[in-house]
Amino acid sequence: MPHPIAEAVYLGFLLLTLASACIVVFSDNIVRAAFALLLTFFGVAGAYVFLGADFLAGTQLLIYVGGILVLLLFAVMLTHRISTSQVSSESRNRGRAAFTAILAFAGIVFSELCVPWRHKPLPDQPTTAPLGQALLTDYLLPFEAISVLLLVVMVGAAVIARRDWRRPGA
Repeated sequence: MPHPIAEAVYLGFLLLTLASACIVVFSDNIVRAAFALLLTFFGVAGAYVFLGADFLAGTQLLIYVGGILVLLLFAVMLTHRISTSQVSSESRNRGRAAFTAILAFAGIVFSELCVPWRHKPLPDQPTTAPLGQALLTDYLLPFEAISVLLLVVMVGAAVIARRDWRRPGA
């Protein structure tokens, strides 16, 4: 039986995630939306910790918070006049979007209530050790192939981003 304080903290992380995600969606200020996205990512990482997915929590913090969000914040802050601009979120398809969101929510609630889920106890040790062992033994070739592919993509992006990558006459 879970501890009531742990359940309250887990619920707090979920509420933080939901509230900050709503701020991201409905905010007109892009800087405020970016900082709310930071709280959303932290809330998701906290939920992963309580679900026993420590690798996913670390990945969430390293990749999303440490990489993507910091890059987004630097891009917003370093771009002139974008931090004061207002982003319009007007759309003609709000009815369709609301219907789709309600339908998806109903599907999630239906599956939660009607499917007999099997509960598995949380592991006593971290799950990152077997995952790291598998990546460096059984799945070494795909891991290295993806690493080389990402390196090629990064070099290609740097070449494309250069201002003088084309000849002046072309």
